[in-house]
Amino acid sequence: MTSLGVDPAAATPGTAGDLAGTAARAADDLLRELEVRPDSGLTGDQVERRTAIFGPNAVSSHRARWLPVLWHQLRSPLLGLLVAAAVASYVIGERGSAVIICAIVGVSVGLGFGNEFRAEKAAEALHSQIRHETVVLRDGREVAVDVTTLVPGDLVRLRLGEVVPADLRLLSVNRLQCDESVLTGESLPVTKSTDAVDAGSPLAELSCCALMGTVVHSGSGTGVVVSTGPRTEFGKIAAGLNTHPLDTEFQVGLAKFSMLLVYVGAVLTTVIFGLNLALHKPILDALLFSLAIAVGITPQLLPAVVSTSLAAGSRRMSRLKVLVKRLVCIEDLGDIDTLFTDKTGTLTQGRIDFMRAVPAGDDEPDAVLRWGLLCTENASSTGPGVGGNPLDQALWDSSAAAGAQHAVPAGFTQVTVLPFDHERQMVSVLVKDPDGRLQLITKGAPESVLARCLDVPAAAEASLQAEFADGNRVVAVAIRQLDHPQDTLTAADEDGLRLVGLLVFLDPPKLDAADALQRLANLGISVRIVTGDNAAVAQKVCHDLGLGSRPALTGTDIDALDDAQLATAVETTTVFARVSPEHKARIVRARRRSGGGVAFLGDGVNDALALHAADVGISVDSAVDVAKDAADVILLDKDLDVLADGVAEGRRIFANTIKYVLMGTSSNFGNMASAAGASLFLSFLPMLPSQILLNNLLYDSSQLAIPTDNVDDDQLRRPSHWDIRFIRRFMIFFGPLSSVFDFLTFGVMLWVFHSGPAQFRSGWFVESLATQTLVIFAIRTRRIPFFRSHPSLPLTLAALGVVTVGAVLPATPIAHALGFQPLPGAFFAALIAMVISYLMLIEAGKRIFYGAAEAVSRPPRPDRRRHLRRRAGYFSTASPAAAADIANSATSAPIGHSSRRIAMAAPKTRRA
Repeated sequence: MTSLGVDPAAATPGTAGDLAGTAARAADDLLRELEVRPDSGLTGDQVERRTAIFGPNAVSSHRARWLPVLWHQLRSPLLGLLVAAAVASYVIGERGSAVIICAIVGVSVGLGFGNEFRAEKAAEALHSQIRHETVVLRDGREVAVDVTTLVPGDLVRLRLGEVVPADLRLLSVNRLQCDESVLTGESLPVTKSTDAVDAGSPLAELSCCALMGTVVHSGSGTGVVVSTGPRTEFGKIAAGLNTHPLDTEFQVGLAKFSMLLVYVGAVLTTVIFGLNLALHKPILDALLFSLAIAVGITPQLLPAVVSTSLAAGSRRMSRLKVLVKRLVCIEDLGDIDTLFTDKTGTLTQGRIDFMRAVPAGDDEPDAVLRWGLLCTENASSTGPGVGGNPLDQALWDSSAAAGAQHAVPAGFTQVTVLPFDHERQMVSVLVKDPDGRLQLITKGAPESVLARCLDVPAAAEASLQAEFADGNRVVAVAIRQLDHPQDTLTAADEDGLRLVGLLVFLDPPKLDAADALQRLANLGISVRIVTGDNAAVAQKVCHDLGLGSRPALTGTDIDALDDAQLATAVETTTVFARVSPEHKARIVRARRRSGGGVAFLGDGVNDALALHAADVGISVDSAVDVAKDAADVILLDKDLDVLADGVAEGRRIFANTIKYVLMGTSSNFGNMASAAGASLFLSFLPMLPSQILLNNLLYDSSQLAIPTDNVDDDQLRRPSHWDIRFIRRFMIFFGPLSSVFDFLTFGVMLWVFHSGPAQFRSGWFVESLATQTLVIFAIRTRRIPFFRSHPSLPLTLAALGVVTVGAVLPATPIAHALGFQPLPGAFFAALIAMVISYLMLIEAGKRIFYGAAEAVSRPPRPDRRRHLRRRAGYFSTASPAAAADIANSATSAPIGHSSRRIAMAAPKTRRA
């Protein structure tokens, strides 16, 4: 017997990379080598020892590490410009300027590092809240454990929709099929068995193994863990990847904005440098000034502002029970205007109660109930087992079933099960009655079951329609006696059935669902119901909640429509009923082609395709693994109110980010244009390079409080998105307005105070800092500031504080080192008048600009895909959900940089 306490690589089959060799061995021999009993699994002591040897069952992890964050700050191209300016200053003897520039570099890097590291810590904390579990047999009991705690030798139960949590050698299967496209590229599900394969078989032919990262497409099974974490086939592939997830729309917007700044900066820098050379000014001074202009026009702390906004927003959203896998997905959540959702647990309470059994003929209600209890996957004397079907659980837990439960195991023996799948929409069980006769019991969607029955009484049809009209969930039960012995079932056996009755369940609407729907409507979000339930049931629930009573579209109706017809139908349909997983995905894609942001909320295996197809996939913490794996956002509570909170928070974060962008582009553009103009007629530089950088740093520092700002209600009522054309028009319109007051300041300093170079620079430094900082109070809202829109206290204090620092700086002991000179008292009177006039001019400009900007069209979304990162994140120590995704957040530089992380193979195509 092999010891598991020495060499982890050699201790367990498969861990040394020989999964094919393991698949060629007999299962009994493997169990003996792994020291595991098939009837009881591992003991607690065995699990503890093996965890110490093999570590967590994870292929990636997210940890907030300071060194990568610091390197990310140091590799910024803006930093290169600043360092070049410092070196040039030092070479020509301007050592004071060099020291000042270096200090500015240090402060800028420090602020960016601090905010981004806090964002990484927020992401790490976020991941720890998302869990994935699997059912294992330990100490003779079935228990649900976190997937990262699995060890070699664990006996794992596989069920429909689950992501296989490790490399398994299968011990038993029941029509088990796995989707292995993530590893092998095979598009069709692979049928599994327990028979050993030939030694050396390729990965795609290991039919007796279930591989980590693949998905249970149908059936069920049990397997023993032979490899975990990086020793699995999936882990080896993930470890060898050197790719990164493509950017979200938020990041693409940042990248486009950055390119806009690059173009503007390049033009200004080139023109200014050329003009200064033409005017025979010193080449080095002209170069330094041009470099300062290039840096000055760029919002240096944009990454810090974005990361602060997203990190603070993620913490607030976490308190609101909304978890995002990637911080940048917060903005995408705020961009949705259509939500497709199932009704169970969203519009209804999700607490399913068994109401009654309705016989179809001469059978008694108790007989219908008994057949229903017998037709249960993984049935035992106490119920459907851990993680069983909710309807089965409700049936077994009902008081009506209490008496019948005790009779089930005593009189009947379950022979085999044909598991539920979404194509058949039913489950069948073969049982042997006390007299030794074989009975086939089928239970499932009424339409599917009734279609396989020989004769359906008219009274049963009427009862079914009456239950549907009352909004109740109904399961039909039918039986057939088998004349010949058999120990397997196929779909062909589910014919010629006799309907015995209906099982009726109640899932009443949530008391607050109507209010939540109204909140979403106020946010400009249209809610559509996509359900596998009966159309009449869904329409009844929607009518009761005020969603209207328009005709429903069924899966059969959808099959009769082409894509263009479906896109038209989606616009006028509220309820889509009896739809398959493919129908759901097709509906979502049709809506996306019509424009707008589309979200899909689902928690079942049949929702995975639609979650991938949506712009924003939303699932819940209690969802099946494959649904959580496909989602971008996880709700800790399946409640539309929680979702509304998340949407509002996403829009609030984006609105505050855009405030900084609009501020930075317009004021920086105006100031740098003023500097370029002044350099044409002045015999000296209007502001030293170090002063430009200091001005920019002080201004940016005040804007770090923007993430705390209040957002007007009208900004939350519509989807938020990047519009580079709007930003460009804003910059061109408002930038020259600030230049007007810059040139006014030049005139005051030259012709009123007859200032020399030092005092001129001091006056313009104070004026430009005051105007571009205080204008935030006007730019932050389309309303009248302070009267109809109130800024947050931190933003107010930060802005006033920076203006105060700028005003007193020329009178401090360090003024001379900075190139400043004290200003006369009359200057400050003129400054107050100019600031007030400037803000009034901006208010007038707002009315003109926003009046002309209402017709701006929505830009198209970029194409975005998912890779191997999804399931790599599923097996993460810090996040069983998406550890690889979160690191690629908008805490990165505005260039649109993406951290390189493990990616996942299942693509998710975004709207092009």
